[in-house]
Amino acid sequence: MVNSLKRFAERNNHLKGFFIAAMGAIFFSTKAIFVKLAFKHTPVDAITLLALRMIFSLPFYIVIAIISSRQKELKMTYTEWAYIILLGTVGYYLSSLFDFIGLKYISAGLERLILFLYPTFAILLNTWIFKVKLTKNQIFALILSYVGIGIAYGGELHISFGDSNFHYGSIMVFLCAVTYSFYLVGTGKVVPKVGATRFTAYTMLSATAGILIHFFATHSISVFSTFQPNLIYYCFALSIIATVLPSFMLSYGMKTIGSNNVAVITSIGPVSTILQAYLFLGETIHLTQIIGTILVIIGVLRIGKEKAISAS
Repeated sequence: MVNSLKRFAERNNHLKGFFIAAMGAIFFSTKAIFVKLAFKHTPVDAITLLALRMIFSLPFYIVIAIISSRQKELKMTYTEWAYIILLGTVGYYLSSLFDFIGLKYISAGLERLILFLYPTFAILLNTWIFKVKLTKNQIFALILSYVGIGIAYGGELHISFGDSNFHYGSIMVFLCAVTYSFYLVGTGKVVPKVGATRFTAYTMLSATAGILIHFFATHSISVFSTFQPNLIYYCFALSIIATVLPSFMLSYGMKTIGSNNVAVITSIGPVSTILQAYLFLGETIHLTQIIGTILVIIGVLRIGKEKAISAS
């Protein structure tokens, strides 16, 4: 009887973790939707929108940083501080800026699909920097992912033919995925030393500092008086629904069902973005996009499986 109740509780806990992680992945996928809506309905530019997103998120990360700093852990070295500041400002700040600029010119569905390639870039960076040898499975996964992107991009190019900014936006999102992969590779080296909670809080604070310095260096403070009410609503949703809440939800999922399972669940992100873009932005869903999405997801999942095997 006791064992049955224990198994029932474990099963419920697993299902709860699965559901929360899935909702977190869906919430994360709303970022592109809120950004596109803000660009569509307000005259906001990328750095202003990004700055407002971080301002709304800032109180949560400050609280997390204060709580984590009070925990009795090893003191951080100057080198670890330097890595955190570097990863926050160069990694997260730059990748977010590239992403917001790119979203102004390409569809939300294509943006999410390009961004979903970041695990493949992380693999290539580990191969280049740390001389980690690629396996046959990883090579196949990389080819599959890039063929998928090529197919989806070709379909989008046909629709956006004649738009001179389409390639520029695509390059910006591609740079976002590359810089974010640098952030991820650095995360894997620093988090074991300083802890996940502290690392997340401090890198977000570093990124916020970089974004705000950029904003105030290029904008007058009087710009705040011109903000429209709906811009504040979009930024609040972008900060809470698409940033803070999913970060905690995915963190809970990792603790409950494991990081490998969460990595698989987050594969619903591109699909969720494409569906939301169809419903809320009126973007079309074409066959090449579906085929490309399937190939990219299979390729990324194979990389995730490879990591799981190598870690076991």
